[in-house]
Parts: sequence; C-alpha cells; structure tokens
Amino acid sequence: MFLEQLKQMNLLYVEDDEDTLEASKIILEDYVKELFIARDGLEALGVYETQKVDLILTDILMPKLNGIEMIKIIKQKMPNLPVIITTAHTETQYLLDAIHLKVDGYILKPVVLDDLFAILKKVILPSIQAQTINDQKLLINAISTFVGGKKIEIIRYLLKNIDQDFVFYGSYESIMEALNVSKPTVVKTFKQLIDTGLVTKVKNKVYRLHPDISSAR
Repeated sequence: MFLEQLKQMNLLYVEDDEDTLEASKIILEDYVKELFIARDGLEALGVYETQKVDLILTDILMPKLNGIEMIKIIKQKMPNLPVIITTAHTETQYLLDAIHLKVDGYILKPVVLDDLFAILKKVILPSIQAQTINDQKLLINAISTFVGGKKIEIIRYLLKNIDQDFVFYGSYESIMEALNVSKPTVVKTFKQLIDTGLVTKVKNKVYRLHPDISSAR
C-alpha cells in the first residue's frame, strides 16, 4: 500500500549538489507520480506555487534561500504538507530549527535508499489512513443522501457514462430523456452530489465524479 500511495504523489526534491541530485533523481523518479526538481529554496518556492506538490524532500544549506527559510514560508501557507529534510552531521543547529518548524522527518547524508524509504513510509502512512477515513465518510454521506428512487438511477447512469478520468459529459436534458425523470429531480440530485463532494462541476455540461464513487457501481 505504501509504494502504491507513493506512486500517486508528486514529490518536490530540493538539492543544490549536482552529484547528489542526479544520483537521487534516478531512484526517486521511478517511485513517484511526478518528480519536481529545484536547486535552491527560491526555485523550490516557484515550483510550489505553480505545481501540485504532495511531499517535499529538501536539503538545508542552499544558495539564495536555505531549506529552513523555505520550509518556514511553505508551512505558513500549508502546515500539513509533509516535509523531509536531508542533513549533514555538522548541521546540528539547522536541524534544531527544522524540528521547531515541525518537519515530518529527517535523513542523514549521504542518503541511503533503505533509510529514505523508511522515513517516507513513516510520513506517508498517516496520510493514507486519513484519506481512507475521508473516502469512507464521502461514501457514507452519499448513501445517507441518496437512498432509493430516481436519485439512485441517476447516479448509476452517471457511472455508466463517465470516461477513464471519471468525467461525465452531458446535459440535464439527456439524463431526463434517458431515465424519464423530471428536471427538478435531476437538478436536486446534482446539487446534493456537489454538496457532498462526490461531483465537481468543471464547466457547463461537464462534471467530474470523485473516484471513490466508482465503488458504488
């Protein structure tokens, strides 16, 4: 489960030493969904602002903006974003600063693969558990909201007509015609789906279903 979850995450790796960067990059890019690279804290902030980052692995001593200052800025904006630091034996004070910022873990240089995976597992497992609980709540909310009747038929219709990205393309009228239901029923069902977080409206006549609703098929 850990490796499967890691494969779904975008990792921002921040390291200014080219040899360390290249050696770790070759390993990391095989285990994550997407690997973003930055060579200093300032560049890392730019990546963080423009990309979806699920996890950060960062060096401490870097030019332009060091890892501690970078973490401080990011934690102010997103305190629950997991951050792991790589540190040398001589960087004790920086390590204390990182602990004060509540980083999620640290690993000593040179980075050993087994140690890296051990700390990644420690950091990621709580997020897996939290996501599982959240998904269960979503489905429980859906079940309690949509019990019986035409609403269930509408949900089944949506599930049968989504693409591989869980996107439904269609109008209220197409559902009304296919299922012989009234427009108020369709409108109310979509509103409840959106309110419970199971459907997101992308644009007119385009809706994205939450992946976990597929377990109701």
